[in-house]
Amino acid sequence: MTSNVLAIAREQVLDRGVGLNEAQVLQILELPDDKLGDLLALAHDVRMKWCGPEVEVEGIVSVKTGGCPEDCHFCSQSGLFASPVRGAWLDIPSLVKAAVETAATGATEFCIVAAVKGPDERLMNQMREGVKAIKEAVDINVAASLGILTQEQVDELVAMGIHRYNHNLETAASYFPKVVSTHTWEERMETLRMVRDSGMEVCCGGIVGMGESLEQRAEFAGQLAELLPHEVPLNFLNPRPGTPFADIPVMDSADALRTIGAFRLALPRTILRYAGGREITLGDLGTRDGLLGGVNAVIVGNYLTTLGRPATSDLELLTDLRMPVKALSDTL
Repeated sequence: MTSNVLAIAREQVLDRGVGLNEAQVLQILELPDDKLGDLLALAHDVRMKWCGPEVEVEGIVSVKTGGCPEDCHFCSQSGLFASPVRGAWLDIPSLVKAAVETAATGATEFCIVAAVKGPDERLMNQMREGVKAIKEAVDINVAASLGILTQEQVDELVAMGIHRYNHNLETAASYFPKVVSTHTWEERMETLRMVRDSGMEVCCGGIVGMGESLEQRAEFAGQLAELLPHEVPLNFLNPRPGTPFADIPVMDSADALRTIGAFRLALPRTILRYAGGREITLGDLGTRDGLLGGVNAVIVGNYLTTLGRPATSDLELLTDLRMPVKALSDTL
């Protein structure tokens, strides 16, 4: 049956726009390497038909870095590990400067991120002041990623004009306890439900290559599809020194590309964004292959604790591939 899954996907996903279910995604993830080109070509066709040719470009900055009380095993910002990242706060002028620089790359989205379980009043005050200053300085959509929220905080972010909220489920529900023990997958899901109901766009993805099985990777794709997120950032584990996942091998590039294709076929109408780890997992050639295999958004510049590709490199690649950058007016 695995040999027929691409034909099934062509009719179901490309022709009708109906995403693959968990069992079908698993078949995609089990495809042999000699079918990888066919998979990526189909995924690209699906992206072009149901999303269009445009690519959304986003920059991110951390307003509060390190010293997080949670034990996410992949993250060097946890205050519980012997990792190199230590607590620091970004001031408002620096936040505005980062937003202006992000807009100058052609990005339409600027995401403010904080390494916290959830925002306290100090952080919410920082957000109020920072978002107001950004909106006065530059024309760009402002997104946020501040952890687990209360309903009151969701309402406040809406009032500030936050366009999109990022809160990753990180991995499948069945694997989550192997990744985090200080909060639950269900707590994350409840925040996402409140965000969706508030009218903010939901940005929710995770990290692959953390030791999960192919079955759990397929489970994760199915759970994301049920959530109906506007955007799915797809990260590949970049093992960080001092974390419990420091010794996990970097994901094989063919497996990473299979995962991109599978997630596109599970989420035909969703923005699928390249996020952390693509540089070490895929390199320049693999990055190009992913953009021709279903990815239609990129984070440019650096990530929260690791270096990315220069923004100019990604923008030159998009120009070379004749993929137009989505205009700001189209995302408002």
